[in-house]
Amino acid sequence: MILIIKIGGNIIDNSEALDAFLKKFAAIKGHKILIHGGGKIASQIAETLDIPQKMIHGRRITDEPTLDVITMVYTGLINKNIVADLYALQCPALGVCGADAGLILAEKRPVSDINYGFVGDVVEVKANVLQDWLTQGLTPVIAPVSHDGKGQLLNTNADTIASEVAIALSAYHDVRLIYCFEKKGVLMDVNDDHSVIPNLNEKTIKELKIDGLIHSGMIPKLDNAVRTIHGGVESVIIGHADDLDLLAKGHSGTKISEV
Repeated sequence: MILIIKIGGNIIDNSEALDAFLKKFAAIKGHKILIHGGGKIASQIAETLDIPQKMIHGRRITDEPTLDVITMVYTGLINKNIVADLYALQCPALGVCGADAGLILAEKRPVSDINYGFVGDVVEVKANVLQDWLTQGLTPVIAPVSHDGKGQLLNTNADTIASEVAIALSAYHDVRLIYCFEKKGVLMDVNDDHSVIPNLNEKTIKELKIDGLIHSGMIPKLDNAVRTIHGGVESVIIGHADDLDLLAKGHSGTKISEV
């Protein structure tokens, strides 16, 4: 079993939460891969550098100066600090982005109603590269920047990268994908943190959407989960980073499976 674990900005932005998460991550036995988002740090540094940030419907517009900041912050500052912290915990981490070893090939998102700029949609993940690193006893830590094969870096959604990495590796291994965020799972009642729905599949997710019980940021996460299951991944689990040790064993959070 290979565990692919994704953390977002709510953990990245909180040093205590990140430290606690990394301790639990390092303690997990066996093959594992960590994929991280970027949090608010890129926006803060862009502001310091007087680079204006544009957001449309909560999504960042990645113009050329912003791409430079994202590359510096995601693949440098955040990624290498995580790697250093993991080594301090005796976890042999390898910090990379999608351009390293040609790991994640993407294409620039076509302009439709909105031009998101240098944003990439994943085309291919080189599973053999990840397998080589895992075989060497390394733990890949992947920053959400990909490349187009023609010399252009692209800002790429970390949830999508996690999904595509899981699908690519599922051709060779049993894979479990875990999305860690600030809730204990998908909630039946967003105002009740204990109303975790333990199991979901594509049918029940559609029903919850129709009933309006899941919305906003949870919808793309669940859509990614369904696509991941269709791609051959055994299970996707969504839960709280504090419960990582339980999530890794399938004993907490919301489990999304085919049936």
